Amino acid sequence: MNAADRFRTAVDNKDLTALDDLFTEDIRLYSPVKFTPFEGKPMVLGLFGVLLRTFEDFRYVGDYTGTAQTSTDGSSAPSAVLLFRARVGDKEIHGIDLLHLDDDGRIKEFTVMVRPQSAVHALGEAVLAGLVEDGLAPAPAVQ
Repeated sequence: MNAADRFRTAVDNKDLTALDDLFTEDIRLYSPVKFTPFEGKPMVLGLFGVLLRTFEDFRYVGDYTGTAQTSTDGSSAPSAVLLFRARVGDKEIHGIDLLHLDDDGRIKEFTVMVRPQSAVHALGEAVLAGLVEDGLAPAPAVQ
């Protein structure tokens, strides 16, 4: 079973321990709701804990493999694209997970792309609330 298949199985089973084994220590996750990446295994695992309870009816619907340049340093790396569908509240989400792998087959960079914009907004609000709840992000300032 390759890294993308192991990742998909871990997400399907909501298995954070399996995800921990798949991520490099310095993993970067590029999110559609935050300009700068989430960095490091503890933060990315915390984010996945939030995502796994935020998405409803999450399912992978396709996949592609190949190579792609990483955002971190522009190097070419083995990659997989996993297409997914999910809901957040009443918003239907279409998205892709782009996984970049290191030489050991572990995920070193992860990019999430989601559409439509209204779903990105709903996802951003739900994820921020979860990160604040879990102590991984400060509460937004009250205006």
